[in-house]
Amino acid sequence: MKTALTIAGSDSCGGAGIQADIKTMAANGVYAMSAVTALTAQNTTGVFDVMETSPEFLEKEISAVVSDIFPDAVKTGMVSSSALIEVIASSIKKFKLQNIVVDPVMVATSGAKLISDDAVTILEEKLFPLATVITPNIPEAEIISGLAIKSEKDMADAAKVISARYGCSVLLKGGHKINDANDFLFESDSQIGTWFNGKRIDNPNTHGTGCTLSSAIASNLAKGKNLKDSVMSAKNYISLALGAMLDLGKGCGPMMHNFAVDGDF
Repeated sequence: MKTALTIAGSDSCGGAGIQADIKTMAANGVYAMSAVTALTAQNTTGVFDVMETSPEFLEKEISAVVSDIFPDAVKTGMVSSSALIEVIASSIKKFKLQNIVVDPVMVATSGAKLISDDAVTILEEKLFPLATVITPNIPEAEIISGLAIKSEKDMADAAKVISARYGCSVLLKGGHKINDANDFLFESDSQIGTWFNGKRIDNPNTHGTGCTLSSAIASNLAKGKNLKDSVMSAKNYISLALGAMLDLGKGCGPMMHNFAVDGDF
């Protein structure tokens, strides 16, 4: 069985973070493992507290996993401090980890920045060059590229700028008012850009969509699919998870990651 490792924070409500990653990886047919960067006290209405893992402990988590069950792919999520990003980058190089999917969680849906400027700099300098693909949304891509993104042409231009700067492929997600959930993939090796057209699903419960998409891409890369096919399969999965119309919680609720599992054994 193929394996995947998520390096991200915990979501105590289960809709995002490592919980969403593990559910997604299992649903996509790979064995999931995790290294936790932070604990959060949160639910569908908000985040109430965060307790960050120490860099030393994160390094031990990653080492323990990869020395025993080596991952075929790695996904990274929200990592808020420079020291933790340094640990992740050094571990990727030390263990020669492959199929690295970086979800550069920088900006909340509200528009608030989630990590410090110095952490953004380390993320860009140390982690992006090691990535197979990074998956920014439009606000994040504006920070990374330094460009204003107001159209699909702007999306393509920004993705190309980011790819050239860091030597990685870029999946720029377009679900932030630019289009009807169309995403643009620019592959660094082939220099080919591909649009993935999606239909916006009328479901307000979208908590964890970024985590889910990046984890599904990592799962598909772990199984040996190429990047383009991995993205296509991941988008199909997330559309079905949203389309299942799960409705839990008092706020922006989670998707139904296990829509294809009926639990009848």
